[in-house]
Amino acid sequence: MPSRRAIVSGLLATAAFPATSQGARLRKSISTIVPFKTSPFPYRGKLPDGSGPFLDATRDGRRGHTSPRGGIYWEDETYFDRSTLLAVPRGFDPTRPAVIVVFFHGNGATLQRDVVVRQRVFAQVEASGLNVVLVAPQFAVNALDSSAGNFWTPGAFARFMAEAGQGLAKLTSAKAARFDAMPIVLAAYSGGYNPAAAVLKNGDAGGRLLGVILLDAVFDESDIFAGWIAGHVENRFFVSAYGESSASGNAEIIRLLGSHGVRVSTDPPHRLSAGTVAFIASHGAHDTFVTRAFVDNPLQWLLGRVHGFPR
Repeated sequence: MPSRRAIVSGLLATAAFPATSQGARLRKSISTIVPFKTSPFPYRGKLPDGSGPFLDATRDGRRGHTSPRGGIYWEDETYFDRSTLLAVPRGFDPTRPAVIVVFFHGNGATLQRDVVVRQRVFAQVEASGLNVVLVAPQFAVNALDSSAGNFWTPGAFARFMAEAGQGLAKLTSAKAARFDAMPIVLAAYSGGYNPAAAVLKNGDAGGRLLGVILLDAVFDESDIFAGWIAGHVENRFFVSAYGESSASGNAEIIRLLGSHGVRVSTDPPHRLSAGTVAFIASHGAHDTFVTRAFVDNPLQWLLGRVHGFPR
């Protein structure tokens, strides 16, 4: 296994910093992966239901977690990585109304290989036309595990976002206070549903949370998503595009919303703004859902309809 220093050096080597800026607008995009002090992992706490410690296995001095789908994963291979992707599109202007997209990846993923290259998340964010920055933390590395880690703990996501604001300020030469005040769009794919539900349950995004985008991502916690929608339908948006894999989870949210008297749309929304609640069925395959669902590049398509933040 490579050393911690080699891992960090490799991550920093992915950075592409802008040469100069013209006025406040960036002339070149920024994309860097850096370690955070506050991150989903390592996590030494309990399972969210309090039934026992997250790290429930030991062998030869190593600690591990028993995943329902993947068996035992070891902390030093799977739950060690503090990396977070920070990315800013060309043309971003911190002096104008802007939004932070926080992306939670799914199972079996790494930031560079999957989020950046395979799923083209930053490319989609940049092509959306929003005045936007992207923040994406690493969860379990290459594992069949949706655990939220430290994001299960109230307050952890808020601290993570404060650190993200500091990092974005350093990259763009803008004041951290600008990023601390920006509204957040929370986007989650597949296993990202679990940390997304934890953030909503804990209320860690507070009044900054503009809306939620799910991409084939409801495999549990339907009651948490439905409760959040019902409590915020007047001033937030929620859209879930789904395929066969998460159809039952989305159907359960729709059923629960019906009991709350919340009306939903099953058509792709023309605009994402306060009061939008949409569920979009798709024939897209789960593994390629982030790039091909009800439309090609669905994240780009949806972000392009977020109202009020043109680049």
